[in-house]
Amino acid sequence: MTTATLATPSRAAAARASTAARGLRLLPIAAAIALVSGCAVTPRPLDRDALRSAAAEEHAALVSGQQAPDAPVTLEEAFARTVKYNLDYRVKLMEEALGQRQLDLASLDLLPKVVAGAGYTARSNDLASSSVDAVTGRQSLVPSYSSERTRINADLGLSWNVLDFGVSWYSAQQQADRALILQERRRRVAHQVVQQTRQLWWQALAAQRLEAPIDALLRKANAALADSRAVENERLRPVLETLAYQRQLLDVIRQLTQIRGNLAQAKPRLAALMNLTPGQKFDIAPPASLAVPELGVALDKAEEFALANRPELVEARYNERIGVAETRKAVAKLLPGLELSIGDHYDSNRYLVNQGWADAGLRVSWNLLNVFNHKTIRGAADAQLAVAREQKVALGMAVLTQVHVAWADYDAKRRQFELESELANVEQRILGQTENAVEANAQAKLQSILAGANAVLSQLRQYQTYGDLQNAYGQIGASLGIDAFPNEAAGQDVASLAQAFAGAESRWQARLAGTETK
Repeated sequence: MTTATLATPSRAAAARASTAARGLRLLPIAAAIALVSGCAVTPRPLDRDALRSAAAEEHAALVSGQQAPDAPVTLEEAFARTVKYNLDYRVKLMEEALGQRQLDLASLDLLPKVVAGAGYTARSNDLASSSVDAVTGRQSLVPSYSSERTRINADLGLSWNVLDFGVSWYSAQQQADRALILQERRRRVAHQVVQQTRQLWWQALAAQRLEAPIDALLRKANAALADSRAVENERLRPVLETLAYQRQLLDVIRQLTQIRGNLAQAKPRLAALMNLTPGQKFDIAPPASLAVPELGVALDKAEEFALANRPELVEARYNERIGVAETRKAVAKLLPGLELSIGDHYDSNRYLVNQGWADAGLRVSWNLLNVFNHKTIRGAADAQLAVAREQKVALGMAVLTQVHVAWADYDAKRRQFELESELANVEQRILGQTENAVEANAQAKLQSILAGANAVLSQLRQYQTYGDLQNAYGQIGASLGIDAFPNEAAGQDVASLAQAFAGAESRWQARLAGTETK
């Protein structure tokens, strides 16, 4: 009885101990499950308030820091506002700055690696060990330990791999060329936005100058149409004659309304290019005259200039240098690596005789697989270089073609503008003669309206062809690679940039004629 009584608590205690042990073993599993469940991510869409707040901030950022125009905008000021505020151009500026930061990071790879480390370790028991005799297989020493259960260690080491340095050197050179490529892409975007500004500015000028004549002519045509309908209602003239008269008037009104609608888009598009606040009103400063721009360089000289300055070709030359560096980098990877290292160490283990020590090392390593695959590695690098060189040749031919096309387009637009100017002069004289003959005669009134419409259309074509001429002239500068952004600007404000653009035409002539390559 006594024995049974004593055994029962013992078995109960063993059962509780076994249960506790199983609980302890299951504890890490439960913790892992809880950790994985906590790492689950569910979609969290933006609420309406957050969207409205973000939209308001982005809207304010679109035109932040703007200098609103306080006077009629000249062509030079439009250029200045475009290169200062245009969002596409600002993106390219930021990409250029990012390329410079990436170059700084690539340069850091040239430095030796300095690694500092510290750690703490703890054991639940002593790291004890014993030895066994290799001949007899018997234990030769009693178990012992030479390490504390808790330890703190720290290391400071410097290592430098000569092979990695050589590879990093070529990589840094490639990154430097990529940063220069971003500069050329920024130049190309500057050419594009300046060309768009030139075209839209002349369209906006035409819209501004023709707005009043078109409105006056529309009022006159609508009044004549109302009179004609009254005549039709009163049967004062034959119906067919009256309807034919109304058809001509309605055709004039339709054409003028369509022209006014097209011209009304010019200023908003120009404002968007200059990144002005949508809906902001501004005027265009008209030029003193519609002078024909002249070119002061021969076509063969222009070809040489374009091959030396076009951003696309300069970028292709940088890509060729990147290909050459890639070939040299591939050869460097075939060589054995030499690593030098030096370090200082500390261990808090009290059983150590020397808790702090320094060491130095020299290690040579060679990836033999690279040696066996050197033809493949070198071939891939040579292929990249060959592609870069072939792209440069193809771009050179495309650039020369663009120069010739721009030259021919300029000549055609110049002749077309001269013809449209003569036609506009004739239409204005016809309008003057027609208006002098208008009395109460309805047919004479119709002729006056038709002559006025023809005069407006001829004037519109004159401005359009002059804008095309200016655009062709600017396209020649872009095809030659002349910098659109004036480096001679005294400052980065709109006034300084506009003043620098004002002298751009004379600098064009100097560069086209002679000596400068930028």
